[in-house]
This record gives sequence, C-alpha cells and structure tokens, in this order.
Amino acid sequence: MWKALRNAFKIPELRGRILFTIAVLIVFRLGIYVPIPGINLQAWGEAFKRFGESGAGGILSFYDVFTGGALRNFSIFAMSVTPYINASIILQLLSSVMPKLKEMLREGEQGRKKFARYTRNLTVILGGFQSFIVSFSLVSQNPDIVAYGLNSWTFIMVSTLSMLAGTMFLLWIGDRITEKGIGNGISVLIFAGIVARYPSYFGQALLGRLNVFGWIFLLAIAVVTVAGIIFVQQAERRITIQYASRVSGRRVYGGASTHIPVKVNQSGVIPIIFASAIVMIPGAIAQMAGWETLQRLFNSGSMFYMVLYGTMVFFFTYFYSMVIFDPHDISENVRKYGGFIPGIRPGRPTEQHIQRVASRVTFMGAVFLVVIALLPYIVQGVTKVNIIIGGTSTLIAVGVALDVVQQMEAHLIMRHYEGFVKKGRIKGRR
Repeated sequence: MWKALRNAFKIPELRGRILFTIAVLIVFRLGIYVPIPGINLQAWGEAFKRFGESGAGGILSFYDVFTGGALRNFSIFAMSVTPYINASIILQLLSSVMPKLKEMLREGEQGRKKFARYTRNLTVILGGFQSFIVSFSLVSQNPDIVAYGLNSWTFIMVSTLSMLAGTMFLLWIGDRITEKGIGNGISVLIFAGIVARYPSYFGQALLGRLNVFGWIFLLAIAVVTVAGIIFVQQAERRITIQYASRVSGRRVYGGASTHIPVKVNQSGVIPIIFASAIVMIPGAIAQMAGWETLQRLFNSGSMFYMVLYGTMVFFFTYFYSMVIFDPHDISENVRKYGGFIPGIRPGRPTEQHIQRVASRVTFMGAVFLVVIALLPYIVQGVTKVNIIIGGTSTLIAVGVALDVVQQMEAHLIMRHYEGFVKKGRIKGRR
C-alpha cells in the first residue's frame, strides 16, 4: 500500500489532484470555525450543551456529525451540504412517479445536466427554508444567543443568508473537487466532516475510563464493523444475461454473455438518514410541548425507540431500493437488445426472476443496515461511551474511502503501476 502511495505522487496529474483535494479540505475545515455574524458564542455553547443534557439535542447532534462540528460552532457551514442531499433524495423519489423526470434521466449527459440544475434550484429553496427554521427556532428558545444590541429578526435574516451562502459555497468547492480532485466532491466533504469527529470519539472513550475488557470490546467492534462494511459494500449478486448470436454472411454477431449486478446495499446510508430524521421528530415535539411520557417513550435509549428505529430503517431500505432499481425497465432493456436469462423466458418471467433475486439480496442489505443503525446503542450499553451514530458515520466514511482508493488505483493501473492490492501471479509450466 505504501509503495502504491509513493507511486501516486510520482504521477504529476494524480499528485496535483491529491494536493488540490487536500487544499480544498483545509479551506473547508477552516470555514467550520467562522461564526455567523452577530452570534454570542458563549451563550450558544451553553445552549448547545443544555440541549444535549436534556436529551432534546438528538437532531442537533445528528446533523452536527455530518457538518463536522459546524453546527456546534454555529458557523457559516452549519447546514453543510444537507439541503443538497435532501433535494437529491426528493427528486430521485419524484422521478419514480413523474414520467418527465424519469425521461430526463434517460436523455444522457444533457438530461443529467438538466436534472442537476433542478437539484441545485431545489437546494436553494430547501437551504433557505431549513436555515430560517433553524435560526428562528434557536433564537426563540434562546434569545441570549443574539449578540447584545442586535435585533432578533435582523440576526435571523443574517443567519439564514449566511448559512445558505455557506451551503452553496460548499457545493461549488465540491464540484471543484470532482473536476480537479479525487473522488465525488460532495461525498469527500461529508467524509472530511465525519472523520474530523473521530478524535472526539476517542476522547470520550478515554474519559469513560474503560477497563481492559471494554477497550478490547470497543476495538473488536470497530474492526468487525469496518471489515463488514467493506464486504457488504463490495458484495453483489450477478444475474447472467446471454445474448443470442446471429449470422450475417460469413460473420457471426452477438453471442456475448454479460451480467446484471444487484448490490447487497443498493440504497447506501439513505434509509438510516430517513429513519433517523423521522423518528426524532416526535421526541423534539414532546420536548417543546413538555410531554414527559412521550419524551420517555421516544428517548434514544428506550426499547420502543430502538424497535421503531430498526423497523423504519428496514422499511426504507426496501422502499428506496424499489425506487432506484426497477425490474420492469431492466427486463424490457434486456429483451430490446435480444438478451435473455438462461432458463428464464423473456418478458414477465424475466421481470419476476429479477424481482425475486433483488428482494432476497435487499433483505440481507436491510438486515445489515439495521445492525449498523443500532450498533451505537449496543456499544453505549456495554461500554457506557456515547458515540453518536458511529455505525452510520463509519458506513459513509468507508464507502467514500473505497471510492477514492478505486479512482487512485485506476490512475495507477492506467500508467502501468501496481494498485493498492497486489494481484497474484500464476507461474506457467515449462
């Protein structure tokens, strides 16, 4: 691996991409500490701490992980790229029920550019709305976070515009990373925000005064989680497709064999984000209304909360997989180009076979995501160390790291260097 890293810096283009990505990430991390104009940082720090102690900071802590601590600092990057993620998910879901959006995605590069423009326009709307809601709700509950001598409504408008501008700036530098750096820019920014929180997790474990068995358990869980995520993220079920051959004169066309990859985890981390956002809403409402019974019921450590959370993750995994993987379209495309699944008749039987395979594979992915979602609560119960969405953050971090490594490996192999994984050599007989 170290040899591959040294080789990466020997290639001028790849070296430039790596250094550019690092420089942009430094700018991103510096922006985390640029506060919203007019904020009383001391009062905000005390308010954020009170939210966490009262149990009402679940949503704040959840989003603070993805922002890399920007929300805790109430910086201009407090919204991070969350509005863009929400806009992308909404349009992807709408594309399954709106034929115009679905056709747009099939128009090739031009259609994808148009779809991306719609996503950015929706990002501006959602970003402005979310920034206003966050600013208004926090100021209404904690008026002292506004600096002395500043009107509350003035601060709310300044805060809304600042966070919206921060989100759009992050989208811009994310595009620059995609174009001139390594990996998908938006994913790399989320990865950087999550990884930046790992030292604080380690600090929590140290302050928790774990014994030897606690440390062994924590390290074993970390190793097994990373290995399991890599295995599941790379796992796929391949459905063999055979294309019939035809003879034209003296030439034979077709007869090739390919496959349809059905990934075990097709939906990524989106079901966990959906379920977390929805299951936290009743607890937040109960906290603001002062309903103690509902607060205890939706407390993140309660059995009811964990069962409901796991059930919703399982449901959204199937729901989102059906949106992005359409067996009917796949079977029609296979039939259109003269292909067939060996032993399966074309048409409806092919669609049913693909649907059956996808359902079985998705079931394994759904179980995996439920385990990942509930993992932090299991770790907290055993070690008494509170690690916010550790499984989810690790899933995102490992997924992005795999994508970056694959892109770097492609550059190395293209220039006749060995990749990060040494390939085995078969010695021939003389």
